[in-house]
Amino acid sequence: MGRKYVFHDSRELYFVSFATVNWIDVFTRKLYFEIIVDSLIFCSKNKGLELYAWCIMPSHVHLIISSENNILSDILRDLKRHTSKALLKSIAENPKESRKEWMLWMFGRAGKRNANNEKFQFWQQSNHPIEISNAKMLKQRLDYLHQNPVEAGLVALPEHFQYSSAIDYAGEKGIIPIIFAT
Repeated sequence: MGRKYVFHDSRELYFVSFATVNWIDVFTRKLYFEIIVDSLIFCSKNKGLELYAWCIMPSHVHLIISSENNILSDILRDLKRHTSKALLKSIAENPKESRKEWMLWMFGRAGKRNANNEKFQFWQQSNHPIEISNAKMLKQRLDYLHQNPVEAGLVALPEHFQYSSAIDYAGEKGIIPIIFAT
């Protein structure tokens, strides 16, 4: 991985994206979204994650983040490790999950191909952190992140998507406390 995709200074703002292996659309049920939401809230309260913007799409997550006192790569590693275990357990135990066997097979297959895993691999390993270096870039990343559900045809307006900080930026209170990026 080149120097372009690493956290150089956790105190700076970063745009981060991470996806499920094979871009599997996992986030189609409230239960699965809530695991990510709860984990982001936990990391904000307990691990020093400063969350400026976020969006959970069916197969991936976008964040604009920083941390004043902790290492962002460590926070994301812990977030991904916890959510992967919790999500795999939730999928396996969900009697309403019609794609259960297929998803677990796909995550198991990915896990066997990667020596870093014990059994399953839920998330792709990369985060592609991009440091936000100026106000124009921040606006572009915020617009991209919040327009993602609109472009995917999930909602007509960004602030209508529950699993995003777009509602906060539209002047209402969202489900995860954020720090407004300016």
